Amino acid sequence: MVKARKIVLARRFQGEPRPEDFRVEEEELPPLKDGQILAEAVYFSVDPFQRSMGGTEKYGQKVGDTMMAAQVARIVESRAAGFPVGQHIVAYWGWRDRTVADVGPDVPTPAVMSPPMLVSDLGDLPLSLSLGVLGMPGISGYFPLLEVCQPKAGEVVVVTGAAGAVGSIVGQIALIKGCTVIGFAGSDAKVKWLKEELGFHHAFNYKTTDVSTALKQAAPDGVDVYFDNVAGDMSTKVISHMRYRGRITVIGAISQYNESQSQKLVTVPITFAANQLRIVGCSYTRWHDRWDEGITQLQQWEKEGKLKYRETVSHGFANTPKAFIGMLRGENFGKAVVKL
Repeated sequence: MVKARKIVLARRFQGEPRPEDFRVEEEELPPLKDGQILAEAVYFSVDPFQRSMGGTEKYGQKVGDTMMAAQVARIVESRAAGFPVGQHIVAYWGWRDRTVADVGPDVPTPAVMSPPMLVSDLGDLPLSLSLGVLGMPGISGYFPLLEVCQPKAGEVVVVTGAAGAVGSIVGQIALIKGCTVIGFAGSDAKVKWLKEELGFHHAFNYKTTDVSTALKQAAPDGVDVYFDNVAGDMSTKVISHMRYRGRITVIGAISQYNESQSQKLVTVPITFAANQLRIVGCSYTRWHDRWDEGITQLQQWEKEGKLKYRETVSHGFANTPKAFIGMLRGENFGKAVVKL
């Protein structure tokens, strides 16, 4: 019998997750059936959305469940057509080092996840990018920005959580489209990276700079597009600076995930009515059927040097909770992953 290790939710998160909220368990895996594969994890993903999964049963994450997450895995045994041994796959199997799973187009997939997908040829690029710029974070930035916000050359785009996995991609795509880009991040080092390496026109440390003052300085005529990764008071301030017919996309709410009670959006409705603002909540799952289209363009921009990436890589199965907690504290630059 093949054995697998998995990291499970030991208890509900109360505020910031702690190491004792997790435990490692071992289980025996069943023999393969037709249509199944056995895969060994190579990289785990750690993402902000996992915080909400461990804080409530609303999304089906119960105490004792394997922590929900994406992983890149190598197929080591297969009885499924189209999934050959040696190929790599991205799937939402959680923090477990070995998995036996059904694969293929007829396997049902929860709406909050994408189905298992073979990793396309990345050339010399690291496999971990299929969890980052060439994976869910890339799609989460690409389609919502271009199809929901529809930025035009010369417009002002504000990105919060700008040094994270999604925000750093969004800002660079806006630059490619000829926009003026303003980013907010949580440290001076991140601000320096956004400005000096990624080319943001303006970047500010929201912990040491008043958001409204910064926007008056960097965007005196207002903001056309707001890509919101954080929610909370910062979003209220940015929205108050939106221009007529401004567009707002909400992807995440990392400032709220550790709070026992969510803050309210206190911008008065007249702000939306008078300026005819549009606000849309988005998830990458909306574009499942166009995944290859988005990844192909993102990969092309990367090859052309127009799209840069940065990863924060932790090492070792046992360090996954630590990497997750650090990501929620904002310790990562770009995408946070764990290499097994």
